[in-house]
Parts: sequence; structure tokens; C-alpha cells
Amino acid sequence: MVDKITSWKYTEDFTSEPEVIRRARLRADELGIEAVTPSVGIQLSILARSLSAKAIVEVGTGAGVSSLWLLSASESSVLASIETESEHQNIAKLAFEQAAIPNSRLRLINGRSVEVLTNLADASYDLVFLDGDKETLLEQVTQSHRLLRTGGVLAIAHALWRDRVPDNQLVDESTEIYRELLETLRTHEGFTASLLPIGDGLLIASKL
Repeated sequence: MVDKITSWKYTEDFTSEPEVIRRARLRADELGIEAVTPSVGIQLSILARSLSAKAIVEVGTGAGVSSLWLLSASESSVLASIETESEHQNIAKLAFEQAAIPNSRLRLINGRSVEVLTNLADASYDLVFLDGDKETLLEQVTQSHRLLRTGGVLAIAHALWRDRVPDNQLVDESTEIYRELLETLRTHEGFTASLLPIGDGLLIASKL
């Protein structure tokens, strides 16, 4: 009988990445920057395409892997990507250059997530992707709800946090942050949420 681990691996191996994203992933691996898995990346692209997303916000630029997936859905979408590490942004810029992404489609912002999100316009975005600053995730969710248009989608990486969230005997700080996050969105009156067991867990929530 095939087990869940085999099915998960098959799912992760199912997606073929474009060469430019594969190169960005290799740079991320070389520099120890964690990137979304291909299965999460393609899901982000599908979400953006399904929403006909024109305006996207990303927290956690990293090496640009998830950014490229988000931008791959449409040539007219514009991404505001927030990152605290200037070095990471410089690495991501190389990925964007290799992908021939024009500057008009990118707004790279160096700063802390909540501080930057607070300054973005209400109800102006179709998709928000959170993959950084887990210590402020709940505040990021609050800001994301404000930023999203009705019907817009919030996506959050690492929602199962190293596969620790389902094990109630594990009560470290990071795991508890994600447990609280999941419960908050499961019962949130402003979102309808779903948890996908791809990558390290991907939470998606549609704004009501």
C-alpha cells in the first residue's frame, strides 16, 4: 500500500520548473536561502492566473524564486516584494534580470513587513503572499485583509512548520505561532481558508 510520504514526494516531483526559476533556486540553495518548493510555486502561479491578479504583494523576496512564480501568470501583473535582507534583494535582482522582468513590474522594498504593509493602500491588491517575519504573522494577516480586494487571496508558506504543527506534543515558539495562525484563519469572519499539504504547508484564504 502506498503511504502518504510517497504521495507527497510524487506531488513535489510533479512540477517542472522553468530554467530561469531553476537557476534562481540553485542560487538560493548555494546561499542557504530557503525557497518555496516547485509545488508551492506553481500553486502561486495558478492562484495569480485564476484571480487575473494585477497587483500582488509578497513578504520575503528571498532569492526571487516565489517572485518569479507569482509574476509568471501574467505579463501585466505588478509585484511589490518586501525583504529585510538587502543581500537577498541583490540576489533576486539577478533572477529578475535573467527572466527579463521589466522594472515597471517590480517594486522591491527593503524593510520590516508590518511597517511596509501598513503604508500600502487599502483594498488595492488581488493576491498577498507571506513568507517571512513569522513573529509578526498575525499582524501581517490583519494588514493583508485590509490590503486585499473582496475576493482577493492571502497565501501563507510554512503553514505546517516543518511538519510540527499537527503534533500537539511539540510546543516550541515557532510551531505555536503557526498553530495560532491556522486557528485564527480557520475561524476568521473575513476569510474562507483552506490548508494544502504541499511544500511545508500552504494556507490559502479568500477575502469575503
